[in-house]
Amino acid sequence: MAVNKNALIRYKTIDKCLQNKFREWTLNDLIEAVSDALYEYEGKDVDVSKRTVQLDLQMMRSDKLGYNAPIIVYNRKYYKYDEDDYSITNSPISNQDLTKLSEAVSFLKQFQGFSHFEELGSMVQKLEDHVHTQKTQEKPLIDFEKNDNLKGLRFLDVLYQFILNKQAIEITYQSFKARQENTFTYYPYLLKEFRNRWFIIGKRRKNEGLMNLALDRIIAIEKSEKPFVYDPEFNSETYYKDAIGVSVSPQLETEHVLLYINHKQAPYVLTKPFHHSQKEVEKDNYGVTISLDVQLNFELEKEILGLGEGIKVVAPERLKRQIKERLYDAVDAYETEINDKNLRTIAKRLEYKGFGLLNQVYTKRDIRKLKARFDNYIKQNNEQAFGMREVLKKMPELKEILINKNFKKLIKAIDKDAFLTKAIYFDKSPSDNWYVTWHQDVPINVLEKKDVEGFVSWTNKKGVVSVCPPEAISKNTFSMRIHLDDTTGKNGALKVIAGSHNKRLSDDEIQLISTNSIPFVSEIAAGGVQLLKPLLLHASSKTTVQKRRRVLHLEFSSIELPNGLEYAEREDL
Repeated sequence: MAVNKNALIRYKTIDKCLQNKFREWTLNDLIEAVSDALYEYEGKDVDVSKRTVQLDLQMMRSDKLGYNAPIIVYNRKYYKYDEDDYSITNSPISNQDLTKLSEAVSFLKQFQGFSHFEELGSMVQKLEDHVHTQKTQEKPLIDFEKNDNLKGLRFLDVLYQFILNKQAIEITYQSFKARQENTFTYYPYLLKEFRNRWFIIGKRRKNEGLMNLALDRIIAIEKSEKPFVYDPEFNSETYYKDAIGVSVSPQLETEHVLLYINHKQAPYVLTKPFHHSQKEVEKDNYGVTISLDVQLNFELEKEILGLGEGIKVVAPERLKRQIKERLYDAVDAYETEINDKNLRTIAKRLEYKGFGLLNQVYTKRDIRKLKARFDNYIKQNNEQAFGMREVLKKMPELKEILINKNFKKLIKAIDKDAFLTKAIYFDKSPSDNWYVTWHQDVPINVLEKKDVEGFVSWTNKKGVVSVCPPEAISKNTFSMRIHLDDTTGKNGALKVIAGSHNKRLSDDEIQLISTNSIPFVSEIAAGGVQLLKPLLLHASSKTTVQKRRRVLHLEFSSIELPNGLEYAEREDL
C-alpha cells in the first residue's frame, strides 16, 4: 500500500507523541501536534481534520503497514501505547515494502560503473544485503562496520531537515569536558561522519568561527524563532580538503608532513591513504616515506599513533615532538601501575624501617603540570619558593593532579583512616649548597606560639598540647615527599638510618648512631615518592652538582584533635 510523504509525517508525529509518557494525549492534542509537524515540513498551514487523525490511528493499529501498533484509549479520552518501549520505527519491514526496496536496489545497480555512482556504491550494497536478509530470514552476507550503541543517531534526520530548511535551532549540549549541560542558539550547516561517529558543523553567533558538535553529546534540539544566519564563506565541498577528521581550523595553514612507514605497515597505508594529498616520496629496503599536505590536528596524531612502532614522523619537528611526548606518556601510564604486592611491601617497610621509596607514582605528564603550576604561581604572587606553606589552600587546583588513583591506594595501604594535615613546597635552587645534619623530626602539637630562650625555630602548627607523647603520635602519622626533579646523592638526597624511628634519641645517641651506621641514600626519580616516619634519623647529602631539586612535602595523621580544634590544612581522602 503506497504511503505518501504527509501520511508518513503524521504517523511519525503521532508515534513520538505516544512515546512521551510525561503528558496525556487527547485526540485534539494529536491533531495540533500533527498540524505543527506538517507546517514545519511544508512551510505552510495544512488542514488536518479530526477524521484524518482517527484514520491514521486506525491504520497504525492495523497490519496493513506492518505496524500493529498497540494504541489504547484510557479514561475515555486519552491515547497511549500499551507497551512502554513500542515505536513504529522498530517495526519490521512489510513484504510489500521489501518488494519496493528490491526494485529500488535493482534500479540503482544499473548505474554501477559510472563515476557519479562511486559514492553510492557501499550504500547500495548495504541496502541489497538488508533486503536479502529480511526476505530470506538468512544471516547477513556482508558485515558492515556499525556501532549499535552509538548515541545521538536519532537527531540525524531532525538536523538534516533543519539544515535543508535553513532554520536556527536551540540545542542543549554537554561536551565531555563540561560539568553541566548548556543550551544555546546554533545555526547548522553540515552533517559530517568520521570513524562511525556523527558531527554537526555550524555557528553559535554570526561573528564567531565555525564549531563542530558531536551528535552523541546532544541532549535535546528545538526549533529556534531567531532568523537563520548563513556564512557565505562556508563551502561544504572544500571545508575538509586540508584536514583529516573533523577538527578544522580555517585560519591554520597546511604543513608538509613526512612520515616513514616500515615495510610491514607500508602496504596498509599505501592501499588506504591517510589523506587525498598523500604521495610516495622515497622507498628503500626497510620501508617507504610518504608526504601529506594537511593541517596538524588531533585526528592526524591518532592516525600516526594507531600504527605504533610501524611509523615515524620525519617532519615537521613540532609534530615529531608531540608524537614522542604522547608515546612517552603512553609508556608512563604502564610504568606507574602500582600492584597490591608493592603496596604491602612499602607499608611493612615504613612500619619496621621507618622509610620507603616508590618510584613512578606520578606520570611525567603530571610532574610537568605540577612544576608549571608552581612556577607560575610563585612568579605571579611573588611567593617564597622555598618552604611555601599551606600549599593546597593557596593552590587548590593541585588536588586534581596530586590526589590520583595511585596516591589514594598508597595512603589507604599505610593507614586507611589517614587524612592530610600539612603541605609544604620546597624549591632548592641550583645555587643553594645548604644541607642539614643528622636529626629527628619530633611531632609536637601546640596551641599557641611562644618565644622561649634556646628554641631555634617554629612552624605554624595548630593543634593541642599533650594529645599523646611523641612516640605514640609517630605511630599514627607519616610524611610523603613527592619529588618533582630527579634526586641523587649529588644534589642533596636524604640519608636515613633504618629502624631509628622507634624512640626519641638524645643528642649523644644521635651522634653515636650516625657515626657508626651505614646510611641509606634515598635516590629517587621525578614522579616518585619517599615515605618517612617521624623520629626517623636523617640528614641531607652535601650538594656537589648545581641542579634544581623541587619537593612537595605532605604530612598525614589519623589522630583526631579534641575540643573542636582542627588541623590547619586538613584534607580528607
